[in-house]
Formats: sequence, structure tokens, C-alpha cells
Amino acid sequence: MTTPNLAKIERVDLREAWPNEARDFTPWLAENIAELGEALGMDLALQEREAAVGGYSLDVLATDLNQNRPVIIENQLEATNHDHLGKLLTYAAGYDANVIVWLTRDFRDEHRQALDWLNQRTGEDTQFFGVVVELWRIGDSLPAPHFSMVATPNDWRKKNVSRVDSETPPVSARGERYRAFYQSLIDTLREEHKFTNARKGQPQGWYNFAIGYGWRVTYAVRFTWDRRVTVEIYIDSPSSDWNRWLFDALRESQDEIDSTMDEPLYWDYVENRKSCRIALDRPGSIDDDDASLAGTHDWMVENLLKFKQVFGPRLAELVG
Repeated sequence: MTTPNLAKIERVDLREAWPNEARDFTPWLAENIAELGEALGMDLALQEREAAVGGYSLDVLATDLNQNRPVIIENQLEATNHDHLGKLLTYAAGYDANVIVWLTRDFRDEHRQALDWLNQRTGEDTQFFGVVVELWRIGDSLPAPHFSMVATPNDWRKKNVSRVDSETPPVSARGERYRAFYQSLIDTLREEHKFTNARKGQPQGWYNFAIGYGWRVTYAVRFTWDRRVTVEIYIDSPSSDWNRWLFDALRESQDEIDSTMDEPLYWDYVENRKSCRIALDRPGSIDDDDASLAGTHDWMVENLLKFKQVFGPRLAELVG
């Protein structure tokens, strides 16, 4: 019998990779926000590091692109303490945050219980996460980060988020159709194509997906008021000049892009309007029958992947 040659896995001190929390860990997290997003089941995009809250500074301010809601992240490379719990609540109030993440080396039981209590006492649209960050090494390999959940919202299920909790407020029948449609869409995109970290469909007519260049540029799908469905690049930074610059830079390759997509895209820029988009659309409505919605599902998947193939390299060159 041959004995397998196996390596030893060991935990690495966080300070080996990040000697200083503010100078080393926070910048790393800001640049690798998608890794935390994967653990949370969200497409996260960085908004700001050291975001001001009165006389204090929040470590990381991000956006959950799938629901367009603010996410605050407070870091600690030590065990949790009361001081950081107070800061967390202060920052949450300052940004009216929907998602509050406390990221630390070790969670004391009393602080985990505090987050559990907050999750029990707040509504579904406010979510507290307690996350432990670890570093692991196999043999002589480089250390790899790992995020472990120690406190989560009541209705949060990493592997079964399609379940609707009995305490979830009811939504309309139309909202349920949106939720079911987008649950199927994001499951396909995540599990079969590694396209998104999103895990929970929402009762809304649109969905945004991270591209990897922050919250200023996203992929998006939506059902429109005039019974159309779209796949698009959505450009929506606070600067209308920057939006126009990126739009014009992409449009220089319009003929080539339209040819690659096999049909002309809709290049939508309106003077003096902040956001702009490049879209492909076709007839469709959430009120269609199941067979038609299945066709819309497949059309969205196909064209989101095509958008990524066509626009990804161009965006990497322009804003990467």
C-alpha cells in the first residue's frame, strides 16, 4: 500500500501578512473586496476607504450592487472589544447602513451575542455580520485568507437562500415572480459560470452585477415599463464628465462591438444626465408565461457572458 504524500495545514498569524491594520490590512481588503463579498453572498464594490463619520473614520464603505445598498465594514486584527462595537453602531447610523460587517481576528462570546441580539431586534432590511478573518498555509505555500461567519442575520443561509423565512414580510405576487426569476438567474450565473457572488434573489425589476472596477460601472439586467428586457453596461459615477469620458471611449469601438455582439446595441447618453448605458434589449415581461420567462433567463445569461467577453478587456484597459 502506497502512503500518500500529504502536506500539513497550519494557521498563520495575521500580522505576518498585515503588520499594521490601517496601513496594510485595510488597503488589502479594499482591493480584494470581492473575496469578502463571496463569503457574504453579495457583489460588493468599494466606495471609500477611511470614510468620514463626524470626527471618526470608517475603515471601508462599500455597496451591495445587487440591492444598491450601503455596506459598512469595521476591521480589527485583534479580538473584539466594546470600543469597536460602539464605533460599529456609530458608523451604521452615520451612513444609514443596511449591512453592517464587523471583521476581526477573534470574536468574544459577548460580542457575538450582541450581534445576534441586534439581528433579532431589527427588521429584515438591516443585517449584522460577525466575520473572523484567518490565514492558512499548506506546507510551504503562501498564506491564503479565509472568512468565517460567526454571527449572521436570521434569514441568512449561505447554501439555501431561496428559502423564504416564515417571519419575512409578505411581498406582492408580482414581487414573488421577480424574486423567483432572479433567484434562478443568479444561481445559474454563480454555479455554472462564476459570474457573480450573489445568492439571494430580490422582489425587484432589476439586478446589478459587479464588473471589478468599483461601483461606478456595472453589468445590469432589468425589466422595463414598456415590456422589454435588457442586458447592459451601466455607468453611474458621481461625475457626469467621467461617465461621458468612459462612454465616449467605448463608443470609439462601436462598430466593432456591435459586430461582435451580432446585433446593434443601444448607446444611451443624454446630455446633462449623470448616468449612461450601453444596452441590448428584446420583448419580455415578468408577466410572461413560464416558457417565455425561461427563454428570457437563457437570453440574459447568454448576453451577460457575451458582454463580459466583449467589454471586459476594453474596461480593463480604460479603468482597470
